[in-house]
Amino acid sequence: MRASLASSIAVTCAAVLALPVSLTAPAAATAPPAAALALPPAPELPGSTQSLPLEPLGAATRALGGTAGPDGQGLTRRDVRPFSLVGVVWDDPRAPLHGTVQVRTRATGGAWSEWQDVETHNEEHGADPDTAEGSARALRGSTAPLWVGDSDGVEIRVRGEEPLPAGLRLELVDPGEDPTAAPEGTAPRVRGAMAPAGRAGASAAEEAASAVNARLAPHGAAWIPALSKEETEREARALPQTAPAGLAAAAAAKPYIGPRPKIITRKGWGADERIREKGFVYTKTIKAAFVHHSATGNNYSCKQAPSVLRSIYRYHVKSSGWRDLGYNFAVDKCGNIYEGRAGGVAKPVMGAHTLGFNTNSMGIAVLGTFSRSAPPAAAVTAIARLTAWKLGLHGVNPKGTSYLISGGGNLYKKGKKVRFNAIAGHRDGFATDCPGGRLYNKLGTARTSSAKYQGRP
Repeated sequence: MRASLASSIAVTCAAVLALPVSLTAPAAATAPPAAALALPPAPELPGSTQSLPLEPLGAATRALGGTAGPDGQGLTRRDVRPFSLVGVVWDDPRAPLHGTVQVRTRATGGAWSEWQDVETHNEEHGADPDTAEGSARALRGSTAPLWVGDSDGVEIRVRGEEPLPAGLRLELVDPGEDPTAAPEGTAPRVRGAMAPAGRAGASAAEEAASAVNARLAPHGAAWIPALSKEETEREARALPQTAPAGLAAAAAAKPYIGPRPKIITRKGWGADERIREKGFVYTKTIKAAFVHHSATGNNYSCKQAPSVLRSIYRYHVKSSGWRDLGYNFAVDKCGNIYEGRAGGVAKPVMGAHTLGFNTNSMGIAVLGTFSRSAPPAAAVTAIARLTAWKLGLHGVNPKGTSYLISGGGNLYKKGKKVRFNAIAGHRDGFATDCPGGRLYNKLGTARTSSAKYQGRP
């Protein structure tokens, strides 16, 4: 999710993630400059954020390899509470950060890492400017998040090519306890798909997030089970005519629907439903799927993917000021598919993933960075299976094209009607590297496979 952009329109960052390594993260609260770093999270919360204001870096820091110049800001090495994901935010979501952000971290009980770059061009993700979410007062500018794994020490330096935006803060996110426990290379071992309705202690937000998937899985399920193609078509025909965008009518008119894949729910990856905005926002239909990479590196294992998701979710909501996780779905390197933004996996939920083209589209983030690394075949297959089902519910041919109206961006002015491949890359709608050249080059394969899953010739 890096952009070579000339415009800085919207909001904060997108969610970026990455691939293999073993890690854990931190989360929630604001802290003073040095010692007290952040308030401890309430015991019942699954994560927390330490928010540390950056400081001017002096000559001593520069002598040790820190940033030079009058615009240099950062923090020298320090001990902090455990965290696993880092990012930088600032006050004005429309102010670009032209420069470089580098961090190094200390693995818990281990050694310091080398300096790592944090992607600064993140405004190409987020809600469209004229939407309620895109103009919310809580929004902040932000870099992409970087997954670093279990860490308890940090150092950061920021060098500006021009004056840096005001209010720079380092965000250190802890995802909290991982609800999964699966062997390496397998799907997360989440609690069973069956769960009693109205569980004691469940919040209203948890109940609502589960209820929107009630036709697909038992209430409180940790995953939505896979169906055969025949079962999927039968289920689609049974959808009520009052379903969003007339899904039942589309299913009856267009029999090409791929078999529903297994989808790990928000319950399954441990989303804290209390931190997002209440309620759900829908668009009219789904005409296209935009594929992204999370751009947080490739240092996670498949059993850590839920922790990565919880970290990105918390960074999007608590640090960047979004209403919820930006992406509609996420895919890890083992091909596991996760429910993203709340509202129902079969419904046209309005996401915040492709600035200017969130209306009538969905966003899929593959966890990892694929500018130089090839995406795993399992992830490409998961994209094909997911789009065969979801686009099929709306009568869309994965090898076809669709028209969307631009909400404004650096490639297409607001109001312009643009034709996209039904499975498109983020860079098709915005001048950005996302989803990385190596993943982008696999989208043709995904389109062909997705159409085959739908039963098209």
